[in-house]
Amino acid sequence: MFYRPEAGHGLPHNPFNAIIAPRPIGWISTRGSNGDNLAPYSFFNAVAYVPPQVMFASTGAKGDRPGTKDSVAQIIETGVFCVNIATGDLRDAVNATSAPLPAGTSEFDAAGIEAADCTTIDCPRVAGAAAALECRMTQIVPLAGQANFAVFGVVTGVHLRDDCVVDGRFDPRAAGGWIARLGYKDYAAVTDLFEMDRPE
Repeated sequence: MFYRPEAGHGLPHNPFNAIIAPRPIGWISTRGSNGDNLAPYSFFNAVAYVPPQVMFASTGAKGDRPGTKDSVAQIIETGVFCVNIATGDLRDAVNATSAPLPAGTSEFDAAGIEAADCTTIDCPRVAGAAAALECRMTQIVPLAGQANFAVFGVVTGVHLRDDCVVDGRFDPRAAGGWIARLGYKDYAAVTDLFEMDRPE
């Protein structure tokens, strides 16, 4: 099978998200003049080691946030955000925060998620997250299409849950493993690990 995206695929569901999988989920928390916000993004990844940097992409817009979504609007306003790492023990909470709530409604409150203050930035984080990355936005890049943006940030602080540091390594299997988006309504919990040495 071959198809051109602009011509359509003819399948019951778009296969694109399922092709590029698994994708880690960045659970992005922000604070702005409208209050606190928390939302999951599966277009998320690390992009550099020194200094540590991450990115996530937001696609689409909300009716009460012309041209974007709450997360991006608040990052434009404040220049900061926090990436909370999504794990199996919090998967229902992660999913609950994907609801299209009105701007100014706190997903922390709506989903019953405990918030904690970040240390290096004025932003909330998920208190029970296996890890949280405090970030200062470095750039927001408009992407092709309407209301598509890539947000880049440099990590200014890292929180690790104590039970997720095992033998000196970050290992969130105690938190149900990393959860990843597979496309459609499918997700995976990553708990089966193996090691490989790179060629010299």
